Amino acid sequence: MRVLVTGSAGRLGRSTAIGLARIGHEVIGADREIAGLDGVDERGIDLVDEASVARLLAEVRPDAVVHLAAIAVPFSAPERHILVTNTTLAHTVLAAAANAGVERVLAASSPTVIGYGTPSWRPSYLPLDEAHPVAPSNAYAVSKVMIEELVRTFARTAPGAFGFYRPCYVVSPEEWSGAPTQQGHTMAERLADPALAAVSLFNYVDARDAADFANAWLAAPASAVDGEGFFVGAADALAVEPVADLWREFAPALGEAADALTGTRPVFTSAKAAERLGWRPRRSWRTELSFARPAAPTPLRTCPPAPPRPHPRAPPPPRPHTCRIQEIARCSGPNPAFRPDPAPIS
Repeated sequence: MRVLVTGSAGRLGRSTAIGLARIGHEVIGADREIAGLDGVDERGIDLVDEASVARLLAEVRPDAVVHLAAIAVPFSAPERHILVTNTTLAHTVLAAAANAGVERVLAASSPTVIGYGTPSWRPSYLPLDEAHPVAPSNAYAVSKVMIEELVRTFARTAPGAFGFYRPCYVVSPEEWSGAPTQQGHTMAERLADPALAAVSLFNYVDARDAADFANAWLAAPASAVDGEGFFVGAADALAVEPVADLWREFAPALGEAADALTGTRPVFTSAKAAERLGWRPRRSWRTELSFARPAAPTPLRTCPPAPPRPHPRAPPPPRPHTCRIQEIARCSGPNPAFRPDPAPIS
């Protein structure tokens, strides 16, 4: 399939374009910057310009468009600029694809449409799924809600299949190796301090798994994806300890329903993608961070005994999250639900 990926120079775009190319698709990348992606025909273009986008589609005649181009980080630019840019990009690309008769169009939304992060927000239930009400609280989230509505509009009025997905906090391959994330810290630091990951309710997804989702979406029957949205996230929470043990201190808005998020259960569920598309994430922080991978299997893992319970009136000791990461990862070992990629994309 010939696939046009917009925003191909971005964090998610790079892995998506390379991943689809390695699977066997003919991939054309469209962005203002040329990233030098292996196996991708990259085109420098201003995707806000309607005439330029129409010419590009007429030239390459894609079977599918994966629209990722956007200002990707909330509050990274003035609110009005984020809103206008993201919605203009989406309408320009989706309208051009509809006019060109493109068979499949997939656009990226965001979990932020749910509205977490504001003082008054409370979940209607947990884990969060696609049926949960949206309550955007900033221009970035509003732009993503508008993108979802644009998708539904074109699904009703244009031929072909239009859909959207909500990739969780995207982690690129180089970020597992220590490169700074979009918030400036490393993934090891994000695990060491639950307050960092709690901002996004401990959600995340490996960018290569998101690329695999795009491939699954493109291969699915139109009836399974047209007008539909999907959460796309890792199968576990980005936390060393269970969310059930962390929410009171770091994410109190989750409420007592989070007590059910024991073990590695995440706040967001991608069950719909598994049921409809057969997509499941293959990577987690346990498979990708080097300190979480045991050097060799051991016949028995013995975790240290729990410390004695303090007197009820004694102040609680500080939470030693940083020093416990390697200890817990070593004791628990890799999660058997995850299968590392035998040929990882770099």
